[in-house]
Amino acid sequence: MEHTLAPSLKPDGANDPERRQWLLATAGAGGVAAVATAVPFVSTFAPSERAKAMGAAVEVDIADIPPGGSKTVEWRGKPVWVVRRTPEMLAALKGHEAELVDPQSLKDQQPEVARNETRSIEPEVFVAVGICTHLGCSPTAVPQGSANPSVGEGWPGGYFCPCHGSTFDGAGRAYKNKPAPTNLEVPPHRYVSATRILVGDEAAA
Repeated sequence: MEHTLAPSLKPDGANDPERRQWLLATAGAGGVAAVATAVPFVSTFAPSERAKAMGAAVEVDIADIPPGGSKTVEWRGKPVWVVRRTPEMLAALKGHEAELVDPQSLKDQQPEVARNETRSIEPEVFVAVGICTHLGCSPTAVPQGSANPSVGEGWPGGYFCPCHGSTFDGAGRAYKNKPAPTNLEVPPHRYVSATRILVGDEAAA
């Protein structure tokens, strides 16, 4: 009895070595092209190193700031003041509440840990964004008892914005009848040791 081989189910030429190599090469080239296209596309979602640096927290050594002195660091492109207040500077925060826009800092311009009279975690160390809340100019520090006519007599110490005359006390609280509508911003921050502060730590907000 003769047996007839079943016809092949593969298409003509599929077993041809040259055809098989051509198919493999085409598939490989397509895969490489897909990867080359995907990499730039995915990279558009990754933040740049500069963008990450702009939003990163900044650690500040406060050990070398003398009483009454200050240090300025940059966080998110903003100047941040770190001031070591003296007992006299702390005492000067009292007695002029009626002259302030928001003496109790009820508006949301500071993290919960700084929602108090001194607007700070530790009373003697004040941390604030050095940008006027009127139009974004940078105020300057004016010490207590200054003869600067722009701040008037009996000045308890604080900050004066030369752009449009806004004034803030030593806790960054805005005075009434001046352009600045709100107190200076206190950024989120926390102590990582007795002499180092991490500015911009959102967990401290």
